[in-house]
Amino acid sequence: MSKNLKIGAYLILAAFFFVGPWLLPGFGRYGSGAAVAVGAIFAGCFGNPLLERTSKWVSPLLGWAIVGMGFGMNLPQVLRAGADGVLYTAVGISLGLGLGIWLGKRLKLTRDSLMLISVGTSICGGSAIAAAAPVLKAKAHDIALATAIVFLLNAVALLISPPLGHLLGFDQSQFGLWSALAIHDTSSVVGATMQYGDQALEVGTTVKLARALWIVPVTLFLSWLVNRGQETERRGFRLRVPWFIPGFLIAALVVTLLPATRTLGGQLQELSKHLMLLTLFLIGSNLSFSRIRELGIRPVIHGVVLWVILATLWGGAIACGLTA
Repeated sequence: MSKNLKIGAYLILAAFFFVGPWLLPGFGRYGSGAAVAVGAIFAGCFGNPLLERTSKWVSPLLGWAIVGMGFGMNLPQVLRAGADGVLYTAVGISLGLGLGIWLGKRLKLTRDSLMLISVGTSICGGSAIAAAAPVLKAKAHDIALATAIVFLLNAVALLISPPLGHLLGFDQSQFGLWSALAIHDTSSVVGATMQYGDQALEVGTTVKLARALWIVPVTLFLSWLVNRGQETERRGFRLRVPWFIPGFLIAALVVTLLPATRTLGGQLQELSKHLMLLTLFLIGSNLSFSRIRELGIRPVIHGVVLWVILATLWGGAIACGLTA
């Protein structure tokens, strides 16, 4: 297939996932898994002909999609859902970091690899890795390694979590909480909960964004851990809080304080779901199978085992009513 033909086919698929919810009833709810899968299959068969561009588009498109979802939510409910998940988030992050460091040492991973994979799994995927990497002074190879593992597990989680949620008998609120605590990246949490229902989407998104705020204290802790005993040489760093978190809250605040904007807000939220499907397709198409083959087995084992343990513990706790 010629490059121009690949580009044309790629753009047609991307456009389909954006307009699909308008063309096919129910597609918006169930299309998120298909978007990632089709993107990955296309990349695996033909390669992503626009990889250099789409890798730059994902982050801003994801951010705007999340902000748009805030226009359809009530701020007091958002804050209540976030507050209800604070304790679970704190426990999950502490458990994830502890288990991740212990398991990484058993597997004899480098300090940076085990820390980045643990942080990405415990907090919010790629955003947490990007925030922690400068503090650790991590090498490019370790950053790419951790990012690739977390990215791969995100795609798997988005596809298998909704069927598992139904199998476990989770209602929408339970599934939203489980997704926020057990899935790495915000995009996959949104994609999974979109398939489950509007309440699952609201709970999952708000608890996940509250979880993402833990980038700040965890980054400060890592800085102290790295710099302790080095009084003469302080390593500078910048805290990186994803911009879409305050954007989401501001959007919810606007429609809460100005009831006249709720109709427009609902339309923006609906549009953001279309944008999210497009973003998920781009995420799937950015998957590099050659990079996956180069990862090596021990870091993959570390990421998979840590994720499975945390997801199982939270799923069991929710199923048994321990998080009520």
